[in-house]
Amino acid sequence: MRVYVPLTLSGLAAAHGEGEVGPGPLTAYAVTPGLREWYVSDDIEELEYAALNRAAAASLRMIAGNPDEVRRRVVVAVDVPDGAAAADPDNGLSAASLGEVRIAAALPLAKAAAVHVDADDAEKDVAAAAAALGAADLGDDDAQFTVDGAEDHELLWFGVQEIPQLIR
Repeated sequence: MRVYVPLTLSGLAAAHGEGEVGPGPLTAYAVTPGLREWYVSDDIEELEYAALNRAAAASLRMIAGNPDEVRRRVVVAVDVPDGAAAADPDNGLSAASLGEVRIAAALPLAKAAAVHVDADDAEKDVAAAAAALGAADLGDDDAQFTVDGAEDHELLWFGVQEIPQLIR
């Protein structure tokens, strides 16, 4: 099963230094039964893209919680054994937790399939989205528009061997 672990650039640097994403338990995103039902698609690539976007949104929340963090979303795609990820860990299939999985232990970075990171030109929109996230959560439509602006940026794909260049 492929899981998408939301991080920040400093979190990616720490994972690179430790050789693993962790410690556990970790919250990640994957193609779960709830995500399949919500997205109404049988196309695995579309479903994985939806899970990746859920992880990118979680990365944005991590960024919003740390004013010193670089304003670029980071998601690590990791292949884990079936059964290593528990779907809908605590949320009773709420819309906010669609695709959410819990992983009990740290994940070896060597098992990562790819790293997805915002391009430099996304930083301004990600910064604005991070600042607007609280108001968007309270129903402010203008703030939600700003948050959606970050989602307009596609995360770039990088091989694991490219992590040292990303974390400079």
